[in-house]
Amino acid sequence: MNKDNLLRIDTNIKIILLLEVSVGISANSILFIAYLCMILGENRPKPIDLCITFLSLTHLMLLITMGLIAVDMFMSQGRWDSTTCQSLIYLHRLLRGLTLCATCLLNVLWTITLSSRSSCLTKFKHKYPHHISGVFLFLCVLYMSFSSHFLVITGTPNLTSENFLYVTQSCSLLPMSYSRKSMFFMPVAIREAILIGLMALSSGYMVAFLWKHKKQAQHLHSTSLSSKASPEQRATRTILLLMSFFVVFYILDTVIFHSRMKFKDGSILYCIQIIVSHSYVTVSPFVFICTEKHIIKFLRSMCGRIVNI
Repeated sequence: MNKDNLLRIDTNIKIILLLEVSVGISANSILFIAYLCMILGENRPKPIDLCITFLSLTHLMLLITMGLIAVDMFMSQGRWDSTTCQSLIYLHRLLRGLTLCATCLLNVLWTITLSSRSSCLTKFKHKYPHHISGVFLFLCVLYMSFSSHFLVITGTPNLTSENFLYVTQSCSLLPMSYSRKSMFFMPVAIREAILIGLMALSSGYMVAFLWKHKKQAQHLHSTSLSSKASPEQRATRTILLLMSFFVVFYILDTVIFHSRMKFKDGSILYCIQIIVSHSYVTVSPFVFICTEKHIIKFLRSMCGRIVNI
């Protein structure tokens, strides 16, 4: 492939990345405002609604941070100082971790909500609504400590050295020994494995729930009467669809990351990895907006008020 074609591909990928960030910021802003207004209008907001609000806020902040990083990648001449580099990379990694954790928490909360009275999860049903704010605060503090090593391993790039891992025009990750990499990244890998395991278990429970309800509907009703899904079934399908997107993009991100390491940090692969790693954050608000009827009704009422004004 000649140089002109590579340059054209690189330009197109950069445009796609900036478009993805813009669309994701807009969609997550709409979702966050919709849920925030619903929560403020309720005396006792549901924990699931609080979790979705927290998730959409985390996604929004992550995309804004990624937008700032993308500007330095494509439009800057490397003018950031080391403090700005460290702060943005630290914030980006922190928000990525919180996104994974908030997604897992949403899965687990909905599994507890669906659990039957005879289930061992029933005792958590009456307890978790009173502790949900404390859980969010604990997760933020926990992930701040998990991501603190990025304040140490970030620096101004030395473009003449192949040992530096390029991040933006102004920032790169400093080289580390194998033992230091293990010390920093092993806890992260263990954390992600635990959270993904919890999501797999809760998703399995939800699949079993849908299957059980389908069998009951077929047994109790005729086909004509059982065509409508219950609110619990619709919400379960929404969360399962969300988990499917998460798993697909997580696997693709892992594959592209290892390919990038193999091919010596190519710029095109780096941009593709960023697009894939932020695709879930961009797609997830559309899943909620398109499948949850109360959000659609809320957005219609807001549009009606704006038109009347």
